[in-house]
Amino acid sequence: MTTQTKFRLTGPTIDAADPLRLARFYERLLGWSIVEQEGGGLRGKDAWAKLRSPDGFLKIEIQYEPHYVEPGWPSEPRSQLMMMHLDIGTSDLDAGVAWAEECGAVQAAHQPQDDVRVMMDPEGHPFCLFLDPRA
Repeated sequence: MTTQTKFRLTGPTIDAADPLRLARFYERLLGWSIVEQEGGGLRGKDAWAKLRSPDGFLKIEIQYEPHYVEPGWPSEPRSQLMMMHLDIGTSDLDAGVAWAEECGAVQAAHQPQDDVRVMMDPEGHPFCLFLDPRA
């Protein structure tokens, strides 16, 4: 019988056509640091970046995908689906939206909840901003 080993989820890896550009977006938006990167700012099979949260616990990696297609939001039959999205807490929803837009995000046309804002990053990945008093 196999015994369970310990696990710790550290964060997602996101596909992109231009990983370093997207990493710079999330670096500015979140205030996280790019701690590793490859590809010298060029698109290509070697382009990759890792961001790390200030506390060192979480990371986001962004990797080059040669066949990347922006996901649709909301989803539609026979279109590229979003496979996941980031939930990002903010202390002030309106100010968070304004900052995200200044960083290069846009609000999605479809907003299903009054207390959440669906945003699109520069590569078209949806992410949600929500009010979080711990932020």
